[in-house]
Amino acid sequence: MPIEITMPALSPTMEEGNLAKWLVKEGDQVAPGDVIAEIETDKATMEVEAVDEGTVAKIVVPAGTEGVKVNALIAILAGEGEDASQAAKAGGGAKPEAAKEQPAKADAPAKQEEPQKREEAAPAPKSNGSAAPAAGAGPAPKSDGDRVFSSPLARRIAKDAGIDLAAVSGSGPRGRVVKADVEAAISGGNAKAAPAGAPAAAPAAKPMSDDAVLKLFEEGSYELVPHDNMRKTIARRLVEAKSTIPHFYLTLDCEIDALLALRKQINDAAPVKKGEDGKEQPAYKVSVNDMIIKAMALALRDVPAANASWTDANMVMHKHSDVGVAVSIPGGLITPIVRRAEEKTLSAIANEMKDLAGRARNRKLKPEEYQGGTTAVSNLGMFGIKDFSAVINPPHATILAVGTGEERAVVKNGEIKVANMMSVTLSTDHRAVDGALGAELLTAFKRYIENPMGMLV
Repeated sequence: MPIEITMPALSPTMEEGNLAKWLVKEGDQVAPGDVIAEIETDKATMEVEAVDEGTVAKIVVPAGTEGVKVNALIAILAGEGEDASQAAKAGGGAKPEAAKEQPAKADAPAKQEEPQKREEAAPAPKSNGSAAPAAGAGPAPKSDGDRVFSSPLARRIAKDAGIDLAAVSGSGPRGRVVKADVEAAISGGNAKAAPAGAPAAAPAAKPMSDDAVLKLFEEGSYELVPHDNMRKTIARRLVEAKSTIPHFYLTLDCEIDALLALRKQINDAAPVKKGEDGKEQPAYKVSVNDMIIKAMALALRDVPAANASWTDANMVMHKHSDVGVAVSIPGGLITPIVRRAEEKTLSAIANEMKDLAGRARNRKLKPEEYQGGTTAVSNLGMFGIKDFSAVINPPHATILAVGTGEERAVVKNGEIKVANMMSVTLSTDHRAVDGALGAELLTAFKRYIENPMGMLV
């Protein structure tokens, strides 16, 4: 006979839900444990499993339907040997069982337990066809490879208590393990502990839908600004980076008094030339960020094992330090690259960065000027940020986050002195750069920052 699939109660207090998506279509074969749909509640989107084997004869409630009552008919399965079209007709006249109306206040305590009782003591025909939610852990496998059919509540209690469901006898329809069975096994002291092993992977978190976000705000209190391609690309790459790269972070403080003094000497010694407007101007103006770029490039040259990129098949060992520099532009940011920065003078880096940053803000960079690179520098010191951690930009294995230079009290030779200090944080891809290697790289960087004459020879 046709098997009815009804809207499951995904929580003891659930009365209705939204049928977000069907993962099967009419005519598909399903087996117990197959994920067939996604149901949205007020708190989560949860996957729903089939309990019976059969063919999807009819989808009664289409995807996207909101406010579907618990126990309402949502689909019909044709059992083994049944004709799907006949099953659809036979089941089509069945009256969906909607959620019961709210009870009077006097009956509220009893009615609050009704979803749980409905789950544990449902009549066989309904239980056979009702879909079981696959939130948390799915049906536990027996030691012989067979599935143990169990209610969501029973699975949750067994999981919390460390009980192996394969060792529990089920009293529900078709031997389904229900709450009472698990509780009896625990109280009787004859429950078998769940076998040790890797925990089941939690379902991937899904972002809120546009409609769900907008429902949180009063209508008319906002305006919608469509994402441009840059913002979409930034979002995609950041999600890729944080979900695929195992980040870890190293932070240290650098004294920059010597660097600031050398920078002043270099800029004071810059020759003067006439600009395009006919006015005299220095041939270059080196910034602290230019010196940071050079120091990072030399550090990678000195610690070549950290100048790498990870692929599944190989470690890509780079021969030069191509340093990407985060540049803020309207609507996002971009990282133009100073190629072979370890070979360039500070004045050359300064002029190149001035050109790259100007064309970046006008969106005039060529792809080869911002794609690739072996590392990156992100400097928020000009905004007064003391320290932060940057997200690695694939295929890089490192990125240096630079904070502001500020006067701080430091201890020198047992005395408190005032020095200009700068905090830097190195984010590394742990697959390519281990902790000790990252520390070696950051120490080499600090050596150049605190002894900047080394960048001139």
